[in-house]
Amino acid sequence: MEDDEAVPSNEEIWRMEAFELAGGVRAGELSPVEVVDAVLARMERLEPTLHAFCTPTPDLAREDARRLEDEISSGGDPGPLAGVPVGIKDLHAVKGVRMVLGSHAYKDFVPDEDDVAVERLKEAGAIVLGKTNVPEFGYSGVGHNPVFETTTNPWDTSRTPGGSSAGSGAAVASGMGPIALGSDGGGSVRIPASFCGLFGMKASMGRVPLYPSCRDERYPGASGWESLEHIGPMSRTVRDGALMLSVMAGPDDRDRLSIPEEAGFDPLEATGGELPRGLRVAYSPDWGYAAVDPEVRRVVGEAARVFESDLGCTVEEAHPGFEDPYEAFWGLVVMETDLAGMRKMAEELGEKMSPHLREVLELEWKAEDITNAVMARKGVYNRMWRFMRDYDVLLTPTLAVPPFETGIQGPGVIDGREVEPFYWLSFTLPMNMTGQPAATVPAGFAEGGLPVGMQIVGRHLDDALVLKASAAFEAARPWKERWPGLLDEPGV
Repeated sequence: MEDDEAVPSNEEIWRMEAFELAGGVRAGELSPVEVVDAVLARMERLEPTLHAFCTPTPDLAREDARRLEDEISSGGDPGPLAGVPVGIKDLHAVKGVRMVLGSHAYKDFVPDEDDVAVERLKEAGAIVLGKTNVPEFGYSGVGHNPVFETTTNPWDTSRTPGGSSAGSGAAVASGMGPIALGSDGGGSVRIPASFCGLFGMKASMGRVPLYPSCRDERYPGASGWESLEHIGPMSRTVRDGALMLSVMAGPDDRDRLSIPEEAGFDPLEATGGELPRGLRVAYSPDWGYAAVDPEVRRVVGEAARVFESDLGCTVEEAHPGFEDPYEAFWGLVVMETDLAGMRKMAEELGEKMSPHLREVLELEWKAEDITNAVMARKGVYNRMWRFMRDYDVLLTPTLAVPPFETGIQGPGVIDGREVEPFYWLSFTLPMNMTGQPAATVPAGFAEGGLPVGMQIVGRHLDDALVLKASAAFEAARPWKERWPGLLDEPGV
């Protein structure tokens, strides 16, 4: 940067999109060291309240920023994410950085390799800020575990940010980096993105490879949910999420479920241009069976109408018609859990393991429970592909409730109906069973200023249309300038 040019303030820097930061660094208008210092200053002020990072790595981030600055000075290509700070969910490996997974069983574990997605983010020039907090082994939709302080929601710190990518959601929503890595086995990207007022996307199954996460048999607890788990971007804007996805997507032989690259699929390109007029859009406010908070119904119903009033689509209320797969989903989770290894851990940890996790492990699961779950998944998928032949896009609430208080797994009553603690995840779970692309966008706010998300689902492998529909809604109802009021003071 030239000496006579104005240096952006810390606040100007941490408010920037990843796309803008990377462009500034590549053009020599921003120093990656200045960018990292600005975000680390933000972290220093907010972390005592939010607890987004369980293992921050400020020294490593500064070292990587200086290395990138030297590379740029030498004429090297800094990459598409040049100097962009990123938080990494603590279910994903960063070589040489402690990975605890929210469990006392892994409190001293340091992996010797990067996750594939982390490897690709680093190669693209992103700067890792540290590991973001998760519930134990990711077996929850909230942000507390037995090891670290509970992550709180920047919009209301008495509320959960959602999970399991809890810290990633809280970090991005509060300006501790414009992007973060999340993973989604039952909604764990979309849940915190919805509760924190962000864009989050679970691309098609296999679009972003996973290894060693979910794939390495050496790590009980860390290895599971293989046919449900996706990895995806969390960001303040759709364009930033697409930029992150463009870096992470692509086949890898370490993941047997990864899919080949598709000719013509460019996540960034998909966010440009107008949404084609006349798209057939289905809106399901409750799947035809789910309990939904009235405020969520109101906010998402108004958002769905934007596709007709502003975007020229044909919108009609319709349901895919599958039976409630809530119980079946947990059978699939157990099928892909290392029960022997996890039960041994539970015996060793005792009260140091999360109570809800111990309860699941203590249940006697029969073979029929598992095979019934597999058959139910087939039924959900068959209903969905038939349904999606009549529609280009499906809209639903992302979650059945607005953000609730910390310390619980979920509300026991929704709209006057008694439900199981995780029932508020009714909209996200089926999309992990089908593997379809699904994103969440900020739909609006419930009473009290709490964010509510709308889920946008595409046909099998139609990630491009999900991105385009998300970007079109963002253009019609922009949200990026609205920050959590409690934390939106000038200064740092």
